[in-house]
Amino acid sequence: MPSAHAEEGGHAAMGAAQSGLAGPYLAARAAVIGGDHREAAAYFESALLADPGNPLLIGNAVFANAALGNFGRAAAIAEDMPDSTGGQELINLVRLVELIRLQEWDRVRAEIGQGRGAGPFIDDLALGWLSLGAGDMSRAVRIFETIAEDRLMAELGALHLALAHAATGNFERADALLSSDAMVRISQTERVVRGRAEILVQLGRRADALDLLDGYTQQVPDPALLELQARIGAGAEGPYGFVATAAEGVAEVFFTVAQALGGDAPSNLPLIYARAAAEIAPDHADARMLAAELLYDSGQFALAADAYGAVPADSDQYVEAQMGRAEAIEEMGDIERATDVLAQLAQERPDLASVLAGYADMLRRAENCQGAIDAYTAALDLVDTDQPRYWFVHYARGICHHRTDDWDAAEADFRRALELNPEQPQVLNYLGYSLVEQRRNLDEALGMIERAVAARPDSGYIVDSLGWVFYRLGRFDEAVEPMERAVQLLPTDPIVNDHLGDVYWMVGREREARFQWERALSFDPEDEDATRIRRKLEIGLDRVLEEEGGVGETQ
Repeated sequence: MPSAHAEEGGHAAMGAAQSGLAGPYLAARAAVIGGDHREAAAYFESALLADPGNPLLIGNAVFANAALGNFGRAAAIAEDMPDSTGGQELINLVRLVELIRLQEWDRVRAEIGQGRGAGPFIDDLALGWLSLGAGDMSRAVRIFETIAEDRLMAELGALHLALAHAATGNFERADALLSSDAMVRISQTERVVRGRAEILVQLGRRADALDLLDGYTQQVPDPALLELQARIGAGAEGPYGFVATAAEGVAEVFFTVAQALGGDAPSNLPLIYARAAAEIAPDHADARMLAAELLYDSGQFALAADAYGAVPADSDQYVEAQMGRAEAIEEMGDIERATDVLAQLAQERPDLASVLAGYADMLRRAENCQGAIDAYTAALDLVDTDQPRYWFVHYARGICHHRTDDWDAAEADFRRALELNPEQPQVLNYLGYSLVEQRRNLDEALGMIERAVAARPDSGYIVDSLGWVFYRLGRFDEAVEPMERAVQLLPTDPIVNDHLGDVYWMVGREREARFQWERALSFDPEDEDATRIRRKLEIGLDRVLEEEGGVGETQ
């Protein structure tokens, strides 16, 4: 819906050019195509200064500001949009959000009643909360129950009915709706589990709340739920405040609809809804997190970092937000600053294994292997290492041990990872490949790699490992088929093409070997690899191996 403004271009571009607006308009269009809402907002507003009242420019400026969460600015720009112009849906949405933020409930009801709301999904649910806010709980229940009868909206209707009961103190009915499928089965998302736990506390069932949170965090160690679990365990939870007012209920409507639409929606509507939820209820950290995730997934890493950074330090979601912020900064190409973010977080929360493991992952990607080993070890010291999900920490620490030439420690970690996850293809491939390189346990190593290939037959790197192991074992004829398949899966990888060239040479297909080496050079290999490939093209693989004293090390 909102993106429709950005799709109309031809006539406006011509008019812009004629009036001297070609520069900012074309820059704005480029920003739209690139998905950069901040740039788009700036350029469309710049164009509007020279051409006030242009409906296309107004619509695009409103859209960009809404996507940024600047609803006040978007509503102000929208005031200049003629009522007769198409694309009023977005204009109605930003005006409604501003009225809700100001809690002008009579005007909100009037706008929805006259068909100028935020859209059917939002409007129907919002009317339920507006009824509750006006003191008419019976009407609110009827609205939510009617929505729950709609197959497409059933879960949202039941969820908001439960939250409405909780907001009015009927915690038993709320818990019954959230914890069973008596009306509709409600997905047990992190936020639903949080709400249920807070409701159970109000019912005096603190132990049940802790059991609920423990069951969830055992599977997904969500930092926000761990924070809540610690507070409830310490007896610190106060009065119910999950969704307690009509305004918070309407914010929850925007959030839950955005979450339901997710990244599969064909436009930026989920992002705008998530931004609206945070605008209406500034303490709705989950809405800020959702907006950040949507921005991250769309490649807008700077905006994602800003959105994660807007989650305050006293929020349960702060830890997760800072970890997301670091990932977004890393995607921007600044791994040093990203590492600093996680280093600070690790200092603040040395009690959280997820933080230490995330910090270790970042250090490993920054090639600080010793620092990563220390952080992985600290993380493992905090957890029950018999839980299967910690296989990856052992695997990642093993890689770092290997890179620091401590093979005994690396092998111990890899074998522990396989104890926790016996058929994990990455570990099987890494350990098996390494054993072959060391000429140790060759039968076991080959078996590991064959199991890895069976689990991931479409992984070019793992298939390449199988072919290369046959090569290192001198079984050159057997190496041909997996190597050819690896090149099909990774046609532009220089190392895989180089490997196929070596295998071809060993089975007497020298012309094809030279062709593969030339291809490998065309894909920009590392300098050391390129030098060796050129030497093979110059004198042949046999003489290169003689110079190296045997079958050379893996590329």
